[in-house]
Amino acid sequence: MHHSPIKHCRNCGAPVVYRVPDDGDTRERAVCPQCQTIHYENPLNVVGTVPHLGEQVLLCKRNIEPRRGKWTLPAGFMELNETTAQGAARETEEEAGAQFEMEALFAILSVARVGQVHLFYTARLLHDRFDPGHETMEARLFSEAEIPWDDIAFRTVKETLERYFSDRHAGRLGFHTVDIH
Repeated sequence: MHHSPIKHCRNCGAPVVYRVPDDGDTRERAVCPQCQTIHYENPLNVVGTVPHLGEQVLLCKRNIEPRRGKWTLPAGFMELNETTAQGAARETEEEAGAQFEMEALFAILSVARVGQVHLFYTARLLHDRFDPGHETMEARLFSEAEIPWDDIAFRTVKETLERYFSDRHAGRLGFHTVDIH
């Protein structure tokens, strides 16, 4: 199953064919019949934070599709030449305009169906003033009771928030791995 099939070789531009390469591989790949380049398609990393201040967490109201108008944790696709923590911090700055201190990795969620891995760090907010970027309509703090659960943009965000508050009640933050089917 190919999400957005590769049509042309990134090396020489010739049309590719999907077949199992002759190198002992077991999966169908986009192979260039001209220059023999094998094109691998790998999952994308989404990185973000659970920014918190006291008992509250910061959520961003999305100003872009998908799920425009829904609430999310600040997160986005990791860029080349940055660590997962640097990417999570960058997304938090861009989407929330928050000032914070990065903390530990909190959750890794595998969303195999769409070829993504989501990594969320906790981040301690330094104050409650935010200057969100163009991707965000509004950035604001919510207590657990105020979380708009029915208006959360993504299942990965809902799962991460549920675990965060559950850990808070237990008195210590754990580390979570979640498979979303």
